[in-house]
Amino acid sequence: MNDHKMHAGNPVIEATGLAKQYGKFTALKGVDFTIPLGRIYGVIGANGAGKTTLLNAILGLIPFDGDVRVLGKDPGRQRDELMKEVCFIADVATLPRWMKVSQLLDYVEGVHPRFSRTATLNFLERTKIPQNKAIKALSKGMVTQLHLAIVMGIDARLLVLDEPTLGLDILFRKAFYRDLLEEYFDEERTIIVTTHQVEEIEHILSDVMFIRDGEIVLDAPADDLNERFFELVTDNDHADAARALNPIQESRSLGRCSFVYEDADRAALKQLGDIRRMSLADIFVAKMSGDGA
Repeated sequence: MNDHKMHAGNPVIEATGLAKQYGKFTALKGVDFTIPLGRIYGVIGANGAGKTTLLNAILGLIPFDGDVRVLGKDPGRQRDELMKEVCFIADVATLPRWMKVSQLLDYVEGVHPRFSRTATLNFLERTKIPQNKAIKALSKGMVTQLHLAIVMGIDARLLVLDEPTLGLDILFRKAFYRDLLEEYFDEERTIIVTTHQVEEIEHILSDVMFIRDGEIVLDAPADDLNERFFELVTDNDHADAARALNPIQESRSLGRCSFVYEDADRAALKQLGDIRRMSLADIFVAKMSGDGA
């Protein structure tokens, strides 16, 4: 598929001491991370946590402190070269409304050297999108499909999606991620996605990164999370014993106590009550509200 494959041992992104200051506000506090090839990374955090700043640094859109290499290149000094192999989308519902669909394809073909009009047209054939209509005449769902069709035609090694489905109906959001996973992603590509709708991308992620106040508080394969995090539900009689085993979050409801643990002794806790698996959204809430937050 791709005529310049990357060795599996080489990271797609490698950052050391990545920091960014806006006046007195510290957006990133010297973070380190490595993103390998063939992964779908979910970068998750509240507004102002540093997600977009991190993406902008990776894309060479802002100056920063520290060292970052993306596909072996310096995004600050080699951005033009890097963008030939990167696709960045901030919002799939936003396209130049005055253009016709065919004009948009002409434009992308002219600016992106790795765009295949044929691949995009193959995807569009399965939709009801007319090429001779202006984008402003399309429904929001059609605009989403059109944007995805453009992505399908770009042979990028790194796809960066920053809140891509913000404001879309749930059916369009789910269809977007389904098609992205089934028709675009493979072991020769890496996708980074940020979103507030954590539960909707949980099933496609290979890795998760939680960011809080400019720091990375979790960076782990998604498959490891069910071993690292779990919830204990117990009664008041066992609450003190459960509390003594250092939960990261505690809550109480209907006379039952709930405790969330990270890297704890599951066997010991099982003696105190019911152990339950947690969704990614629940792990995120527990990790962000715990850990001294």
